[in-house]
Amino acid sequence: MRQEAARVLVGQDEAIEHLIIALMSGGHVLLEGVPGTAKTLLAKTLASLIDAEYGRIQFTPDLMPSDVVGTIVYDIQSSSFNLKRGPIFTQILLADEINRAPAKTQSALLEAMEERQVTIEGNTQPLPYPFMVIATQNPVEMDGTYPLPEAQLDRFLFKIKINYLPQAEEVEVLRRYHQGFDAHNLAATGLRPVITPEHIDSVRQFIQSVRVEEGILNYIVSIVSATRKNPDLSLGSSTRAAVALLLA
Repeated sequence: MRQEAARVLVGQDEAIEHLIIALMSGGHVLLEGVPGTAKTLLAKTLASLIDAEYGRIQFTPDLMPSDVVGTIVYDIQSSSFNLKRGPIFTQILLADEINRAPAKTQSALLEAMEERQVTIEGNTQPLPYPFMVIATQNPVEMDGTYPLPEAQLDRFLFKIKINYLPQAEEVEVLRRYHQGFDAHNLAATGLRPVITPEHIDSVRQFIQSVRVEEGILNYIVSIVSATRKNPDLSLGSSTRAAVALLLA
C-alpha cells in the first residue's frame, strides 16, 4: 500500500504507515497540521487504495448534529416520515477542521466512532463497513475553534502531526504538478486499489488470531498505568487506549 501511495504522495511515510495501521486495526486518526500540507490528499489516497467510499464534512461553528448524521423528514406525497442520511454514511470520512464545530456537533461522532452506528431520533442505523474517521485540525488558528472533548480524543488511535516537507521532497511535489499532476483526479496517476473493503475484514481477523504473550499484555498495561500516575498529565490513558495498543 505504501508503494502504491507513492504514486500520489511525496514523503509523509510515517503518516501513511500510521493510517494503514489504524485502518487494519479498526482505529481512527487525528491529523494536525497547518493548511496546505496534504491532509485531505492523505485521506483521499487511503480511500482509493482500498476502493472505499469517501466522504467529507467541513466542520463549521454553525454545523448542527443533524447535518452530520442526518434527520427524519416528512414526505408529503407519501404521508410518511423518511430517513434522510447524513454524510457520515460513508466508509472513509474526512472530518475537516473538526475543532471548528461546537462540542454538541462534535459529539455526533462519538457513537459512530465507537459503535459504528448512529441513532437518529431513536432510529439506530449501522454505518458502512469499514468505517474510519480521519479528522483534521489546524494547530495555529485558534480563533473560532473549540477544544476536542476528552471522550472524543480517546476514540482516536493516533494523533499525527503533519509537518512541512524537506526541500528535496517539496521540489518533487512542484515537479509533479508541473508535469500535470491533479490532486482532484487521482485515477490519472495510475493509483489503483490494492485491497478491497471485504478483504480488510480478513486482515482484521488475522490480526486478532495473532498470539500475544502474557508479558506483552503486562507491558501494555504498564504503559497506560504510567500515564495515569504522571503529574504532568491531567488525564491518563483509558482501558480503550490499552485495547487500541494491543490491536495496533
